[in-house]
Amino acid sequence: MAREAAELPPKETLSLWIREQAQLKALVVDRDTEAWQRDPGFSGLQRVGGVDVSFVKGDSVSACASLVVLSYPELEVVYEDCRMVSLTAPYVSGFLAFREVPFLVAAVRRLREKEPGLVPQVLLVDGNGLLHHRGFGVACHLGVLTDLPCIGVAKKLLQVDGLENNTQHKEKIGLLRAGGDSFPLTGGSGTVLGMALRSHDHSTKPLYVSVGHKISLEAAVRLTRGCCRFRIPEPVRQADIRSRDYIRRTLGAPTPPAPGQDRSQKVQRPKGGSEELEDEGRPPEAHGQGPETAESPRHTRPAAASVEPSCAQ
Repeated sequence: MAREAAELPPKETLSLWIREQAQLKALVVDRDTEAWQRDPGFSGLQRVGGVDVSFVKGDSVSACASLVVLSYPELEVVYEDCRMVSLTAPYVSGFLAFREVPFLVAAVRRLREKEPGLVPQVLLVDGNGLLHHRGFGVACHLGVLTDLPCIGVAKKLLQVDGLENNTQHKEKIGLLRAGGDSFPLTGGSGTVLGMALRSHDHSTKPLYVSVGHKISLEAAVRLTRGCCRFRIPEPVRQADIRSRDYIRRTLGAPTPPAPGQDRSQKVQRPKGGSEELEDEGRPPEAHGQGPETAESPRHTRPAAASVEPSCAQ
């Protein structure tokens, strides 16, 4: 039986979360703040980061929080920090940051203390930024707390402000013919909340890119596209792969299934959740549970991923 982090928080806690989101939202910067962001080739950008939280199968308390840093434009991993953590807050739609961001902020803090020269110049986050019920998704939250440029990259459309995954939306997706094609996500209020991006020539499903902090939407879309070897941007993809691998190594989980066998979904969140990361042909979560442990952050030479996804779908 799965261990649960907690039942739904009381109304008082939700009110506090809403108040904190509003206070932090006032600090969001939705424009380019660095010279490299305004350069067509991102000259001056050398390090891009990705973060991920992977769960132990059947256990919504034990998880692995990971931060990776890749060189740019080579997209080779130069740093990784994976750590087992115990979550205390439950998953509540629209409040993902309160469940996961504290562990990611801690990872950035450790990097700044131990290897300041490897701090990423931008973070790519599996989730939404301004494309959010209250205009302050997990990418905004992480960006403000770390004071780093952040980009939200979601795999599913968050249906907010009149945005719907309806026939019209699907027709627009059908018009995305090649990698780099995109269209704006304009809400009923007339505000452009993000962009739907075909990230790879062989991908048929778009990514939903939105501003997190300290970057414009135009630069966020260009950089997301520039970080994609497959459908998912390499910083996010590597953070996910390495966090799963760390869970398996730490908890002694079985090896990944052979090709063609069923693979588990990555996230222990309600089905249809707006900020979840679908399985991309990567290995399943580890089984079982173990004590809270940590692995020292380390430099790493580029290495093959534990499981290489097929061309993104």
